[in-house]
Amino acid sequence: MLDWTDKHCRYFHRLLSQHAVLYTEMVTTGAIIHGSGDYLAFNEEEHPLVLQLGGSNPVDMAHCAKLAQQRGYDAVNINVGCPSDRVQNGMFGACLMAQPQLVADCIKAMQDAVDIPVTVKTRIGIDDSDDYQFLQDFVAAVADAGCQQLIIHARKAWLKGLSPKENREVPPLNYQRVYQLKQDFPQLDISINGGIKTLQQAREQLQYLDGVMVGREAYSNPLLLSEVDALIYGSTALPLTPQQVVQQMLPYIERQMQQGARFWHIARHMLGLFQGVPGARQWRRLLSEKGHLADATPELMLQALALIKPLDNLTN
Repeated sequence: MLDWTDKHCRYFHRLLSQHAVLYTEMVTTGAIIHGSGDYLAFNEEEHPLVLQLGGSNPVDMAHCAKLAQQRGYDAVNINVGCPSDRVQNGMFGACLMAQPQLVADCIKAMQDAVDIPVTVKTRIGIDDSDDYQFLQDFVAAVADAGCQQLIIHARKAWLKGLSPKENREVPPLNYQRVYQLKQDFPQLDISINGGIKTLQQAREQLQYLDGVMVGREAYSNPLLLSEVDALIYGSTALPLTPQQVVQQMLPYIERQMQQGARFWHIARHMLGLFQGVPGARQWRRLLSEKGHLADATPELMLQALALIKPLDNLTN
C-alpha cells in the first residue's frame, strides 16, 4: 500500500470504522533514520495504529521500533511480503523469507528495544521455495524469536519476472495452507490477507483464523469499512453515512491545508467513497479533474457532494 495509506487516508478510514486496526504504508528504516521528512507522523485519531517497517539490519530495525514506540504507535510490523525490485535491492520485503534467521535477529533486537508488539507480514513462499515445509520452517524461526502475531498473504511471490501488481493476482491463493499453519501453531495469532473483498468472506475466514487484513479493496471501496464495527466487532453504534464522513473531513482538510498540505493530497483517498451510489461517477470526475489544481479548496468537495443522490438507504 505504498503511497496509499498515508496519514490522510488513515484519518479518513478511521471515520468509517472505530475498531479496525490501521496500518501505515511501508516505511523503510533508511527513510526514518536518514530522510528529511517526518515519516512517523500520524493523527492521534488513527489508533489503533501499526507501523509497517521495511528493513533487515537488526540495529536499524530496533532503533526505528524504539522511535515508533516513543511516538505512540501500538505495534510495529516487519514487512516480509513485498516483492518489488526496489524493495529487494534494499534487502527487505519478500526476499527475507529466504533468510529466516536474519528476520529472527531483527525480531529479537526489536523486542529488546520496545514493549509494544513486534509482528510479521509475509507470504506463503517465494519462487520455487513454495512447499509447506518452507513456510513452516520460516514461521517456526520467527516464533522461536518471540513473534506472536503473523499476517499471511496467502499467495507466494515470484521475486523475478512478475510485477508487484502481477504478484497480487497471478500466483494462486492457497487459504488451506494458512489454515494448516494455524493448526500447527495454535499458540500464534494468525491473520490472513489476499483476495478478500467482502465482509462475509472475512467472517468466513474468522472461522479458521484470528484476523483478516484487507488492503486494496478497502481503499477502492472504503464504504466497506463502515460495516466492520457491526459485523466483525459486534458494535451497536450506527456508523457515519458517507455524507457525514465528508462533512467531518472538511475541517480536517482545512487544518491540513493550513499546515501546507494540498487539497488533492487528501481528496484522492476519498474518490471511492460513493462506489455504487448514483452520482458516484460525477463525484470522482469533479474531484479528479479539479482536485489536483493548486487553487482547489474544501468547497470543491461540497460541490462534488451535491452531485450525489440522496443516501437515505445507506443510513442504517
